[in-house]
Amino acid sequence: MSLFNHHISFKQIDPLGDGLREEIAQEQGEPEAIALEEGVNEGELSEYWQSVESDIEKDPDWFTFSKDD
Repeated sequence: MSLFNHHISFKQIDPLGDGLREEIAQEQGEPEAIALEEGVNEGELSEYWQSVESDIEKDPDWFTFSKDD
């Protein structure tokens, strides 16, 4: 009996096989999902994130780090 007469094959590994694929698909279908689109106006995008940052800073639990700490 020769060892070279046997063929070994492995199943392809699915890195998202732990249920992550379904979670991603579910989140992409939510109404508040963020979708990246071509042709996004940089000014509008910058304005949006500045308003988000402003809202976050109003949170009473918000804190910042400084290099002196």
